[in-house]
Amino acid sequence: MAKESAYGNGVVAKAPPSPSPLRNSKFFQSNMRILVTGGAGFIGSHLVDKLMENEKNEVIVADNFFTGSKNNLEKWIGHPRFELIRHDVTEPLLVEVDQIYHLACPASPIFYKYNPVKTIKTNVIGTLNMLGLAKRVGARILLTSTSEVYGDPLEHPQKEEYWGNVNPIGVRSCYDEGKRVAETLMFDYHRQHGIEIRIARIFNTYGPRMNIDDGRVVSNFIAQALRGEALTVQSPGTQTRSFCFVSDMVDGLIRLMEGECTGPINIGNPGEFTMMELAETVKELINQKVELKLVENTPDDPRQRKPDVTKAKTLLGWEPNISLLHGLPLMEEDFRQRLGLPKKA
Repeated sequence: MAKESAYGNGVVAKAPPSPSPLRNSKFFQSNMRILVTGGAGFIGSHLVDKLMENEKNEVIVADNFFTGSKNNLEKWIGHPRFELIRHDVTEPLLVEVDQIYHLACPASPIFYKYNPVKTIKTNVIGTLNMLGLAKRVGARILLTSTSEVYGDPLEHPQKEEYWGNVNPIGVRSCYDEGKRVAETLMFDYHRQHGIEIRIARIFNTYGPRMNIDDGRVVSNFIAQALRGEALTVQSPGTQTRSFCFVSDMVDGLIRLMEGECTGPINIGNPGEFTMMELAETVKELINQKVELKLVENTPDDPRQRKPDVTKAKTLLGWEPNISLLHGLPLMEEDFRQRLGLPKKA
């Protein structure tokens, strides 16, 4: 029976496919089986940690380890409720699950521009494969989209209704347009096949386990400060970003998955900082002796980025709790350990 999308956008979708009959069994109290693609990555591994805290969850991670690491999941390897599969989502995956958190895709410009065709394939073919799996087993699927779907925005802050200002042929398009197509596929499967979908538009996220040299601004500044190197601020330094600590992000993703709203929903911290302000903050907190150095910017770099999180607050009861001043020292501690530096006095 057709029903209107819980997002309230007038979208009429088919009823979702039936999940495993064990869901309704009177004699079998089965666990929730959850697939996390990209679960060995930065955000994915923190999500796995949170999901594994619930003793009723069985978690399967599929990752090709292009940017993820087994080290991020080492405490769960061998656990009876955990399974790790080396798998590339551009190939079909046959598993029986109830929920799919689809995070697989390199998220740093250094990595997604390294092989742009592969990035497009991951976003498009990978999402098609996960939607096909969700259709076959009746699973609910959550896509981690990105604030990059807004491009270099002409609206500030960015609301979910904003359609974006994206360059379709630029060097970042493999990621930006790839995620836009992934969102399209999610809604088309929702309307045509009744798949239960959730779409999160993730804004800049930081925290422990980020790749130290992944090229993103927070990890760059912290690594440079710890090494005593100049903090390289891309010109003009007035471009803004909003930074969400990873535990807040994971909480938002789980609330979205467990709620009734299809999305898309912005998940991010609305606190807005210029790149120069961020560099000054890192310098003050970590190493006051380092210099700030302006360097050439990359093409299509957005000038402003700030989420409007009104929908997340009203529909999910979610808002970020950890400020940048509280989160940066937690990330610094993690980087010190991985770089083999002494703990801060």
